[in-house]
Amino acid sequence: MAASQVQPSSTQRQCPAHAPAGHPAVPAPKVGVVLANLGTPDATNYWSMRRYLSEFLSDKRVVDYPSWKWQPLLQLIILTRRPFKSGEAYRSIWNNEKDESPLLTITREQTLKLAEAFRQRHGDRVLVDFCMRYGNPSTQSVLHRLQAEGCERILFFPLYPQYASPTTATANDQAFRALMKLKWQPAIRTVPAYFEHPSYLEALASSVREAYAAADSPPEVLVASYHGVPKRFLLEGDPYHCQCQKTTRLLRERLGWSEGTIQTAFQSQFGPEEWVGPQTVDHVAELARQGRKHIAVVSPAFASDCVETLEEINEEIRDSFLAAGGERFTYVPCLNERDDHIAALLAIAENELAGWL
Repeated sequence: MAASQVQPSSTQRQCPAHAPAGHPAVPAPKVGVVLANLGTPDATNYWSMRRYLSEFLSDKRVVDYPSWKWQPLLQLIILTRRPFKSGEAYRSIWNNEKDESPLLTITREQTLKLAEAFRQRHGDRVLVDFCMRYGNPSTQSVLHRLQAEGCERILFFPLYPQYASPTTATANDQAFRALMKLKWQPAIRTVPAYFEHPSYLEALASSVREAYAAADSPPEVLVASYHGVPKRFLLEGDPYHCQCQKTTRLLRERLGWSEGTIQTAFQSQFGPEEWVGPQTVDHVAELARQGRKHIAVVSPAFASDCVETLEEINEEIRDSFLAAGGERFTYVPCLNERDDHIAALLAIAENELAGWL
């Protein structure tokens, strides 16, 4: 099957109700659910990385500098060097068996499991698929295919628990751009931020409990590391920073822990302007200098493990903590294809599908 088509096509064609004799058969009406993730390069070589990074860093939601200023810098300087470094990072975590990034592997598995959960509850009325904002499978190809298979209503589900302009908004933008190219648009709904949903919080808390139970000793501090954004975004009204802080508090309350046992930090700073902080890579080193010997790091903003978690956190940030005097570092994996995570995604999706199913 195609990379984006995680369910074999079961489209049955029939004449519409009240159709005159001789009317051509059309696909039976269905509801589509599309999980949207950030994206992935097709390979780790220079040109694959350059294509991916060019698309990603040319997105005005990600870098909103004027094009006349940003594009020459991006195309002539940044993209001559950065693909080598990014390719090296991806190679350290690449799924060599499937020859793809872990993000693609995990997102496909999440989609398959969610599709089965929908099938058990709603039969063949719902088609579930996934797309990537950058790279393949593209948002346009998936939405157009679902529409061709009879999905007259589509729920678009960005896999970002907290809303941010460079993640949720740009995913939705791409979906709407795809609809602009259709003569017959399906009705579409988008899933809002779900960081407060009880099922999501319980799955997140369970993942922490399991990681702590498996550790040889209890970590002294849990760092909740979120992808950073420029501080300017917060001042311009983006709710991401506030929702991250609230996620940490809700997780702590769900675990029943006292204040100070979970700390919030932000990773992946890029560019010269001030970003929200503290920066995770510096914060964990400071914890080590304060005498903390064992810490854990969890990534509540990522629904799937990816280069930012498997390479940046579990390699770069781990090394920063150990180099500063720390002794033991526990990484709490993302929720990925955990059964309780799939159950949470199902509950969130069904809530947003009210009146459609």
